[in-house]
Amino acid sequence: MTTKQEREQLYADMSPHNLTPLWEVLHSLVPKAPITPCDPAFWAYKDVKPYLTRAGQVISAEEAVRRVLILENPALRGQSAVTQSLYAGLQLILPGEIAPSHRHTQSALRFIVEGNGAYTAVDGERTTMCEGDFIITPSWTWHDHGYVVDPNSHGNESDKPVIWLDGLDIPIIRFFDAGFAENNTQKSQSVSHSEGTSFARFGHNMAPVRHDGLYASPYGQTSPLFNYPAARSQEALHTLERTAPIDASDGVKLAYVNPTTGGSPMPTIATFMQRLPKGFNGKPYRQTDGVVFSVVEGSGTARITGVTSEHVFHFTHRDHFVVPSWHNIELSSVQGCTLFSFSDQPIHKALGIYREERFP
Repeated sequence: MTTKQEREQLYADMSPHNLTPLWEVLHSLVPKAPITPCDPAFWAYKDVKPYLTRAGQVISAEEAVRRVLILENPALRGQSAVTQSLYAGLQLILPGEIAPSHRHTQSALRFIVEGNGAYTAVDGERTTMCEGDFIITPSWTWHDHGYVVDPNSHGNESDKPVIWLDGLDIPIIRFFDAGFAENNTQKSQSVSHSEGTSFARFGHNMAPVRHDGLYASPYGQTSPLFNYPAARSQEALHTLERTAPIDASDGVKLAYVNPTTGGSPMPTIATFMQRLPKGFNGKPYRQTDGVVFSVVEGSGTARITGVTSEHVFHFTHRDHFVVPSWHNIELSSVQGCTLFSFSDQPIHKALGIYREERFP
């Protein structure tokens, strides 16, 4: 019997005992560089919105619980994932609807893509949704969404649908087998705090004295500020665009922060807003976290290069795209644009595995 035959016989004999040889798979388990099954992908809003509109015609928000079209990575179809660690989807709510109250261990973000006037309620406080707002639903907090119709609107903005980007850590929680969910007995939770309470406490570079007591965040490592208004982030970006140095790869890029810790607003997901100035041609870079982008305003181009492929996405207002781990990305914009993005960077940094490279 040859050595090859002896090895094959060894593998066959030990297989019923649930044993397998490491040396046959070592190089794939510990590769020289990150290898992802995910593909770069792009969702043009003009193509997606008609399907959202049709979904609004065939199923109610209450029946669906959450009327969402999942942005599935084309290489991960059927897994409800945009990367191996993140979920993304576009949610629609119509005037007069309520998406019923529930809670789950998965943390969620909402980035308002189109429309104004709907609300989300988190743990007894409502906040009105405005286009460009970044809103957090912390793990295991009751939350519902609604859209109260203004009887005096007469066809203005409050009569139009509201659509937002959902970003969740569903695949991460699934990996740890730690998913729990619960439906509320109330369709819409009771409001116990006036709108703007959390922003008044934490949204002005100030915090309540002894906020570890009466005003402690009930959300653990998640920010106690759950609505980051678009007006504030846009003001900061445009001011820095005029007055500060422009990064060669990012333009002007700011990270949302937890005002009580200075870290990411969510323990598993980092969020960013960036401005590419008019005529910007970004230098390439790559990083280990996969990133989902939402185009807030303007237009531009994303060139994404992997080991064996290159994708060029020409994006405009409200489009979405994903950049998988360790893919080179170059961003450019002729007229200037603003991008919102989120990634699993906090987990990488907590585990000490985050890496990035910038190229000249």
